[in-house]
Amino acid sequence: MRFRPTTDQEALRDGVREVLARRFDATALRAAVGRATLDRALWRDLGAAGFFALLLPETEGGVGLGLPETVLAFEEAGRALLPGPLVPTLLAAGRVPGAATGETVVTAVDGGGLVEWLTAADVVLGADGTVLAGPGTAPGAVPDALPDPLSGALPGALSGAVALRSVDPLTPLHRVPATARDTAGDTAGGTAGPVAPDPVAVLLTAAEQLGTAGRACDLAAQHARTREQFGRPIGAFQAVRHLCADLLVRVEVARAAVYAAAVTADPLDIAAARLLADEAAVRGARDCLQVHGGMGFTWEAEVHLVLKRAWTRTRRTGGGTQSEEELARALLSGPA
Repeated sequence: MRFRPTTDQEALRDGVREVLARRFDATALRAAVGRATLDRALWRDLGAAGFFALLLPETEGGVGLGLPETVLAFEEAGRALLPGPLVPTLLAAGRVPGAATGETVVTAVDGGGLVEWLTAADVVLGADGTVLAGPGTAPGAVPDALPDPLSGALPGALSGAVALRSVDPLTPLHRVPATARDTAGDTAGGTAGPVAPDPVAVLLTAAEQLGTAGRACDLAAQHARTREQFGRPIGAFQAVRHLCADLLVRVEVARAAVYAAAVTADPLDIAAARLLADEAAVRGARDCLQVHGGMGFTWEAEVHLVLKRAWTRTRRTGGGTQSEEELARALLSGPA
């Protein structure tokens, strides 16, 4: 089976890349780091472009595309290091008013209790998809804004959320109490078991990681071509050449896995794609850092932002451990 994008899919990918290059280029990325707040105007522009409505049927006002097209769009978002809870907002389109158009920012608590952009969100969903906070909650349970604009307090089940020091300056993190984390209470007073990550959320996270890995590969190759030592581009030296080659191999292997999983939508394919994409992003960013001579740890180069974003995403939606466990169960339950 060939996983080559069609002409329409390539046009969609190029269109998303063009929009992001115009609205969130390298200069805007650095400005966002200094600001550390969510750009609502950019969010609405993404909504107007149909980014959050890609999976929503046309009969409900969406774009009506499938997983392969959505994966291509999220790959470009990952390449641009676009900040914000992109995956939860897209998955909430059609269920949470304003999510599809970018008027409402939706975030979600994952099974480990982590939640991104908690204080910037309008609506917070639990791991099982229930609304924990926001205008969609039971009347009187929470204020209309999240957090309370006067006290800054978080409502209801999120009142015990603890702010974490995130390694990525563009991904603020909180950890929520166990009551709002990975179990959902029932009307009889019991609790359901831990909620498994949504496979679509896992796949779209893998797509973002793939895009970030591609950016790391491009940055390394560009630096290897332009940086000179001893009168020669550093890409002419074998050690640097091998680093760049390994970068490219990991990106292409991950791309094949992510695209295949987008076509099959099989949970095991998605788990494998997530592991390969995480590896491509993290190891790729580390190797890119080496190509840059380690200066990515300073503000001189943007490589440190690529590495930090890749690190942070590895903890999302159960992380690689969840995917490893799923693959291990499948292997152990198969034929001897």
